[in-house]
Order: sequence, then structure tokens, then C-alpha cells
Amino acid sequence: MDNKQQNTLPQQQSQSNSTPVQQLPVTPPTQTPGVAPEPSIPPVPQAPQTPAPDSSVSIDAQLYPQGAMQQGTTPSTQPSEVSQRIASWYEPSTDVPLSTQPAPTQVESTPIIPGQEPVTPPTPQPITPEVAQSPSGAASPWEIPASPVSASSQDVPLTPIAGAEPEQAPQQEMPVTPSPIVQPEQTAPQKVVEAVPQVINAPSQGSVPPKSPVTPPASPFHEESHHGLVPKPLKLILGVLAVLVVLFFVVKLVGGLFHGGSSGKVTLTYWGLWEDNNVMQSVISDFERENSNIHVNYIKEDPKEYNQRVLTRIQDGNGPDIFRYHATWLPEMLPALLPFSKDVISKDDLTKNYYPFIRNDIVKNGAVYGLPLEIDTLAMYVNTDLFDKAKVDVPSTWDNFITVARGLTEKDASGKIQVAGASIGTFDNITHAPDLVSLLLVQNGVDLASMSPAQNASDALTFYTSFAKDQTSIWDDTLDPSQLGFARGNIAMYFGYSWDVFAIKAANPNLNFKIYPVPHLPGRDTTIASYWVEGISSKTKHPKEAMLFMKYLARKDTLTKLHTEEAKTRLFGELYPRIDLADSLKDNPLAVPFVSQSKNAMSSFFAGETHDTGINAQMNGYLGNAVRSVLKDTSPDTAIETLTKGVSTVLQQYGQTQQQQ
Repeated sequence: MDNKQQNTLPQQQSQSNSTPVQQLPVTPPTQTPGVAPEPSIPPVPQAPQTPAPDSSVSIDAQLYPQGAMQQGTTPSTQPSEVSQRIASWYEPSTDVPLSTQPAPTQVESTPIIPGQEPVTPPTPQPITPEVAQSPSGAASPWEIPASPVSASSQDVPLTPIAGAEPEQAPQQEMPVTPSPIVQPEQTAPQKVVEAVPQVINAPSQGSVPPKSPVTPPASPFHEESHHGLVPKPLKLILGVLAVLVVLFFVVKLVGGLFHGGSSGKVTLTYWGLWEDNNVMQSVISDFERENSNIHVNYIKEDPKEYNQRVLTRIQDGNGPDIFRYHATWLPEMLPALLPFSKDVISKDDLTKNYYPFIRNDIVKNGAVYGLPLEIDTLAMYVNTDLFDKAKVDVPSTWDNFITVARGLTEKDASGKIQVAGASIGTFDNITHAPDLVSLLLVQNGVDLASMSPAQNASDALTFYTSFAKDQTSIWDDTLDPSQLGFARGNIAMYFGYSWDVFAIKAANPNLNFKIYPVPHLPGRDTTIASYWVEGISSKTKHPKEAMLFMKYLARKDTLTKLHTEEAKTRLFGELYPRIDLADSLKDNPLAVPFVSQSKNAMSSFFAGETHDTGINAQMNGYLGNAVRSVLKDTSPDTAIETLTKGVSTVLQQYGQTQQQQ
């Protein structure tokens, strides 16, 4: 952006003599607190090859016009079986039920109905009456069921045929077996004693058999034995029944594996970071009451090197089913994450009820990879006692900020700062320094992935470091860390997040302060968001139950109860990630300033206080070196050029490109 435009960062007057421009050597960045190493940049490492994103998930360019990072994965860490689950959630179902056996061939026959005369053929020759047979079109009770639900013992009525005399007729029609019906052998017509056809009826108890019984043709359903007539298909029936039982259990097993496990007791391991077990257990217990077959084991993890521990444990197959991660970690966490099903959160719900920066951060290639239970934004803390003493107003623009910060700064006779007007200008002793530099960069129109326009980035870096240079400085690297200095009453303005309230109150309960939105350029009131997301492991053995638990956590009543439980142990609970819950915090003066900025917030991978060893630590290493080099009189343009190369190196390492950001 052109410096002549009115919405650029204001330039501060500098009384220092010009110094030669120093080029930054190519050495690895360091992050040793309190030590300003030489400006450096490591050689560009080889970026790992990453598999192409799953084609089953489509890119929704209209819904996410700002672009989304494509899936960057590390080879051998992305499980191949996940792709089928993704396809089932984002594409129309193509499941084909188990095939059924073909229906038996229709056999046309005219059964002889008791009590009626049989149809006489046109020829005068006598014929042998046909034996009554089962209807050929009836549904077979041995057909393979279309779904595992219908396959049960009740679906297969088995009625063994009792033995009878040769002249007896069966009481029930025999059901047709799935195998083709064998036609009875045709016999030559025989002369009968009587010319009138006999009506075949089952003889009753004690009745006298007819004088001249008609000998029927041999039935394919029976064979003779010394016990009389024995059901020939009995073995076939038992065999089909055994097959059905086996199929039933196979279908149940396969269905259980596809849907994430059996219907027995399931235990989900849930890794958190900040909330104690007694707080989380209140909402977990409600979920377990609603889902008696699922138990959730919540574990509060140590935040130190947490990101690397999660990745290692998941890769080894003994990690959590559900875990918390920082929203900016998505590029490195992507191989370990399972995209959410549409049943957990729909795109419409995400767009309508969640803040825009959340959608931009956790939606990649049309898939949602997590949901936050809280958010936070960078705001400005003000020491009201110092402001009342100086009788000045709280600044809302950066022009006013310069004037007020200098006016509130107090120095002793030797020039040492006793009271700082604001904590801004250095890197190692400022809490949230990466976030604060990001704030100036994005407000000055800089794209953080490409660090362009380069001139806008250089102007922002010049503005930031000017507060710690020369005779007009209001801050230096000899002062206490900014959060501690503000809690002690030695800083007039401090930049922090909502959770800083609890630390400051704990350090000095008597400190009088208020919180305001950060200063801004005309028409640019953007701030920085930093928040954590709950994700599901790509290697969970219970994806169905994990999805069910995440759907429960995303409910409004669950978020409300969690906030209430958190507020029992501190001044207020986590800030809601849903826009439709923002009004419930309007009566809390400590929470309102953070919530009021949320619609215009955006996240930055220059994020402090994440305790990670991955993308944030690497990005902050390059950014810290840029700030330190300018404080040592390196040209801001040169520092930005070196920083840009470092950012590109990190993005390539995690399979990202500048165009994908």
C-alpha cells in the first residue's frame, strides 16, 4: 500500500542518525527469550512430498471465496482407509445391499382342490389325477435378507412334514425352495377301475379307504423309507438355515466395522489442554446419560510440546480419539485429522452461526476438520488510574495512540523508563508480540502468507519498532515482561487476550483496568483471533461414536452449560464461538470488548503462547529475527525480504503454498 494514502500506519519522528543497511545472513532463527541473536534465516529444507487431496471432497469456492489451504499431508501418515469414509459423507451413497437369490422359475400347474371335480382332458382316455403342489410364485422364506435387520430366526418358519400313509395328502402346502423345482416324472396313462375320477381327500380318523385308490405319480418332495414318507428337503432346509445364520453374523460384523465398532461399550479418549476434569466432566456426564454405551475419558494434557506428542501418538496408533489443537496448526495436523460428517456440522450452519474466521481456518477442500468450543481476540487493556491521573482519553486510532503513549511514559533522570505508555516495540519481553506485529501487518493490508505488498509490510515493521528506538522510545528490552509489568501498574496500555484477565487479577487483585478494542486505521478495525479447536483422530477405532460426541459438544445448550461451569471457578467462561450466543455476554464488561471485535477478526500463524514446536514456533522465529534486526538498524525492507523467504520455507515444509493461503 502506498505510504501516501491516509489509511497507512502513521510515521513517527526519529532522532537517530542514519546507519548503513545490513544484509541478513542465512542462518537458522532463534527464539531464546531475552537474548537478541543475530538476524538469520536457515537454509530452505526440502519440503516433504504430500499426497493429493482426497478427490471425494469437493472444493466449495462460492462458499469459501477467500480460498482454503489444500490438504497437505506427510507421506505414510495419512491412512488410506479414511478416504472411503470421507466419500460416504460427502458424496451420495452408493451402498449396494446384499444380493438376493433369483426367484424360482414359475411352474404352471393346476392343483386339484378338495371338494371339486378335476378338469377332464379333451381325450377320452383316462388319466391319473395330479398331486396338489405348492404355489410357485410364493416368496421363499430362505431368501437372503436385504438388510441385516430382517435376518432373524423369526423370518424362517420351519414346519417339518410329518410322516403319512402313501394315500394321505399334506395338511399344508410345502413352501418352494430356492432351488429349481424338479418336475415329476411323467408316467404312461393307466386304466383305472372306475370311469369316474376320484376326488382326493385326506382320510379322516377311522374312515374307510376307498376301494380303488388312485396311485399318484412319484413326488419329488418325498422319498420312501421303512418309516413311511420322510421329508426330502429337510437337510436342505437345515443347510439354508445354517447359511442364513452365518450371513446374519457376517453382516452384523461388517456393519459394525463400517460404522465404527460394535454396539457394546465404547470408550473415547479425549485430550484437552486448559479445562480441569471437573469442569469438562459436567458436560461429559450428560452425554454419557444420553448415550449409555459410550464412555468418554477426558485427560488434561501438558501444553508443552503438545503438538508433537499428539502427532506421534496418533501415528503410533495409541493416541486420543478426540483432541484439541490450535486453529493455525491445521497444515501440520491434517494427516492426523478425520473430516467431520455432514451430520455433525453442515456448511449452512457453519456459515450462519459461526464467525467468518472460523470458517476460513478449519474448512479445507470443502471439508470441516474441527469445531471450536471457544474463541478469543486481541484487545487493549488500559490502566484507568494512569489515564485518570493524566486526564486523557483512551485512543481508538494509531495516530492518537502515539500521542497518548508518549504522554503517559515516565523516565528518570538517566532516561530509564519507569512507567511505559504502552508495551510495544520489542519482541522477547512482550507477551503476544507475534500477535501484535500480525495486527499491524493485516491492518496495513499485508497478506501474511506472501508478505505482500512488501512496502506495506516494511511500513508496519517500521511503525512497530519505532516505539523502542531513540530518545522518543516508550519501551525497551530491559523492562519486565509486559503482562507482569501491567499487573504491577507500570504500563498504561497492554495488548492481550481474554484469558489474560485471570492472570492479571491473580497477580494484582487491586489493579484498576478496563478493556477496549485495539486501535485501528481509518476503515480498518481488524484484530487478531487466537483459539483452539476440537478434532477427531484419523486413526480412531470409533469414528461413529466420536462424531456423535462432537455433535453433542457443538450444541448450543452444551456450550452454554460449559460456559456456566467455567464461570464457577473464574470471572467468566470461554467466549462463545457461535454468533447467536454473543448477546448472552453483553452484560459482562470484561468479555464484551473481545466479542465485539469477533466479526472482523482473522487468525495468524504468527501466534504466541501456543507452546508448540511446529508451525507457530518456526514462523515466530523468523518474525522475531526481523524485529531484532530492525532494532539493530537493519533496513526494514531487507528484514521483510528475509522474513518473506522464511515464511515461504515453512509453508512449503507443511505442504502449503502462498496461493493456498
